[in-house]
Amino acid sequence: MKLLQRLGEHVQEHHSGMARDLLFALVWVGLVSVIFGLVEGPQWAYYLLLAAGIPAYYGFVFSMGVAKASQRE
Repeated sequence: MKLLQRLGEHVQEHHSGMARDLLFALVWVGLVSVIFGLVEGPQWAYYLLLAAGIPAYYGFVFSMGVAKASQRE
């Protein structure tokens, strides 16, 4: 029961961040899939663009942090 309690506390503490992460991942994979469905590019490029989502995510999170910090000032 202790593990479930810790898991519940973690989700409550990080709820908005987890939701943002999931939304970003779903949108990124959806966009890549739609683009490659239209242009029928090579498989390696599809995987490369999916992997590009990792630095894109960190860039998104970094820019959100900078925007929030400048908004507070």
